[in-house]
Amino acid sequence: MPRPIFNVEKCKACEMCVQACPKKILGLSGIFNGKGYSAARCNDEAACIGCMLCAKMCPDAVIEIYK
Repeated sequence: MPRPIFNVEKCKACEMCVQACPKKILGLSGIFNGKGYSAARCNDEAACIGCMLCAKMCPDAVIEIYK
């Protein structure tokens, strides 16, 4: 089962991954990283289809898809 892995410390909360997700399962976590940004996260890992659109849209290479 695929699932996105986020590097929380690199995330700048741009929400480009949130907008790109066709399943609409990504959002901001409310947990702040060392730079003061609320990092992105997956709200429903079981619904992830592993399309990698979130990872492709991320300008900072924060997301990896674990399969």
